[in-house]
Amino acid sequence: MASLLLTVVLLTGPPILLVWMVGWPSVDTPRVALWQWVRDPLTEQNLILLLVGLAWLLWAFVAYLVTAATATRVWAGVRWLRRLPLPTPWQATATGMAGAAALTIATPTTPTPDASHQGTTTSTTGTGTGTDIVEQADTVDGVAVPGGWLPRDVAEQVTAAAGLVWLRRRRAYRPTRPHRHSQDAQDLAPLPATVAAIQAATGSRPPPPAPAPAAGLPPVGFPPAGVGLTGPGARDAARGLLITALLATMRQNTVELVITRRAVDMLLGPAAPHLRPGAGLRIVDTAAHATTLPADATPALPDGAEGGRRVLILDEPPPSSLATSGATMVVLAAWPHATTWHVEADGHTHASDTATAGPRVCVLDAVATTDLLTVTGHLHPPAPNTPTQPQPQVRVPRPTAPHHDTIRPDKRMLVRVLGEPALLIDGTALTVRRTAARHALVFLAVHPDGVDSHLMAEALWPGLPGQRLTGRLYTTLSELRTAARTTGLPIIDRTGDRYRLHPDHVDVDLWHFHRAVDRAAAILTDPSTAWQAVVDAYAGDLAAGHTWEWLDPHRESIRRHVLDAYAALAAAASHPRQALAYLQDGIRVDPYNADLHHRAASILASLGEHIAAADLTDRYTRRLAPAGLTAEGALIRGGT
Repeated sequence: MASLLLTVVLLTGPPILLVWMVGWPSVDTPRVALWQWVRDPLTEQNLILLLVGLAWLLWAFVAYLVTAATATRVWAGVRWLRRLPLPTPWQATATGMAGAAALTIATPTTPTPDASHQGTTTSTTGTGTGTDIVEQADTVDGVAVPGGWLPRDVAEQVTAAAGLVWLRRRRAYRPTRPHRHSQDAQDLAPLPATVAAIQAATGSRPPPPAPAPAAGLPPVGFPPAGVGLTGPGARDAARGLLITALLATMRQNTVELVITRRAVDMLLGPAAPHLRPGAGLRIVDTAAHATTLPADATPALPDGAEGGRRVLILDEPPPSSLATSGATMVVLAAWPHATTWHVEADGHTHASDTATAGPRVCVLDAVATTDLLTVTGHLHPPAPNTPTQPQPQVRVPRPTAPHHDTIRPDKRMLVRVLGEPALLIDGTALTVRRTAARHALVFLAVHPDGVDSHLMAEALWPGLPGQRLTGRLYTTLSELRTAARTTGLPIIDRTGDRYRLHPDHVDVDLWHFHRAVDRAAAILTDPSTAWQAVVDAYAGDLAAGHTWEWLDPHRESIRRHVLDAYAALAAAASHPRQALAYLQDGIRVDPYNADLHHRAASILASLGEHIAAADLTDRYTRRLAPAGLTAEGALIRGGT
């Protein structure tokens, strides 16, 4: 506005002043005026006329400059509207560097005394070794995710529970004839977005030392005698307690959670009808019913376990005449007969009648709670807010002409993602310095048909604000382009807002594996050769050694194709020993699969090797024990 006002003053002010003071320029008798000026140039009239002429010329020059600049900008705007360009990687990089420099200048390097209580994010930068600028959604004492805040130990329990979900799926899978699995297969569905954000926050760096717990607090973080909750974070704190108690039950079976139906409706909203009772969870009709449950319903404690108790979440205070010995009651309202906590939205608490600060408790909104209930196994059907990560792609099997599935010599770039990821140019492995660039390389290899940039950014950096991801994605893809610059060929093909590895210049081992699976699923004659081709194309787990949150569905889908091939080869084997060898190879690929162990133990028993069958069963049981899993009767023991 200031620039516009100055421009208007420069264009209109001088003409108005000149006309008001001198009048309009007159050119009636230019020859007479010129002759008078030659005869006597220093007269007052001639000097005034000279100054007026110079003033008009100066104004004309300014008007020309303004007009030219305006026309240039208008034309540039028209060209920009014709083709809306996105920021180039170099522009994104420069912007990021400038922002980082400004942040470094503006942010004090010495932490403030109360920094540990702030819910802001922290950032760490690389030191020239090629590490990424990583922005963590965590603090010293916990992890912040979209929809809430979790203490660090609770976040780590969520990560462990998510890992158990995939181990259970691996254990329960029954290999069949090689085929393409349905995209909506429930046991291949990615875990919800909140779980992915917690996994990213807890797995991105070693956790700092956990703060010492407050004296006298049980594992769930609330006073043993009970508490009423008020304030903007009251219901969020109750949801956090719900998740914390269920996770504690999964880990040690030391907590039983009892909740009233009305409290379930208040906390979960539309997802409330899908909450089902189960291990460590009971749903009752009223607060009176909750407080009069028999004492023998409390969880049985393992030998040496401490802190076992019943936790009650009530929608209203219980009758004063009723009490439950040894139970922690949490009421979603002020409670005159017990302590009442005022809970802030970020989880900080303080007693309502005093200014004494209490502990910071886990707080979760309804969406985040629904997401986390999927990993505890208490929500059925699954949570409706599915993650934004792309699911394993489905390919329709189609007969193809037989050919050797080797790397094409006309493609100079090879991407290997089965096993340790690598980018090779003319057979030489290149060093991709940025971790995010390697991450993006694997992600694009898994999605040969391309993926939208927003989905890609959210999968690579789950839990971070969307407005911060665009520049980070451009910088990451620029690193890949720079790595392949020596070939003179583009490694990435972009169509609109969709990216993929350029199919004309890049070859990927995973693509050959999928083609082998397609042929094995469609072939009718000599299937054993096709199944063996699937086995030969498998060089290891997808992106072995990496724990990126989006990997599990794709990694498990690939692993199942290999198990299908081994099971099919074993079924077609002409001798039990040969079938056993195939099954043992399949067990090496997935040592958690119960069906392969069952088949192998059955063959050993049929061969009379009962001790070997028992040893196989015992080794499998011991492998499952550290994860808290059992074989669930899937195995035979000693052939019986």
